[in-house]
Amino acid sequence: MPEIPTTAAGGPMSYAIFQLARAHRAYAGALLRKMDLHPGQELLLMQLLDREGQTQSELLESVGLDHSTVSKSLRRMQEAGLLVREPAEHDRRVMVVHLTDKGRAMREPIAALWQSLEGASAGTLTEEQAAAFVETAGAITDSISGRPLPQEESG
Repeated sequence: MPEIPTTAAGGPMSYAIFQLARAHRAYAGALLRKMDLHPGQELLLMQLLDREGQTQSELLESVGLDHSTVSKSLRRMQEAGLLVREPAEHDRRVMVVHLTDKGRAMREPIAALWQSLEGASAGTLTEEQAAAFVETAGAITDSISGRPLPQEESG
């Protein structure tokens, strides 16, 4: 890992998380590009593979991305033939998302992607180190998620 900049010296763990996230995202992005997917699209596909016929709002909530990102991703995925969006019977303003056969065929490639990413991520770790990392990462996520976001100054 590169040397920590002096301005980040007060947050060595946070800087390590930043470096880890950046490296992981870059590697995952390269794997996704080989599958003709953009980052985040695999998360939407995984949600739909687990539960077909979700509304856009349900998908938005399950993946934790913002509305414009999900909307843009779904549009691109529809153009690529991975899914279709149809108005719900109960409310024509609500869009329900369904996978196409091409989208359903992504199950195995996505599972292989996660397996490859896991191998690259945990390749030199022992089982105990990997388990401890998962537990620690969960604790850090809970700690951050439990805090209110700093308010932006308006002005």
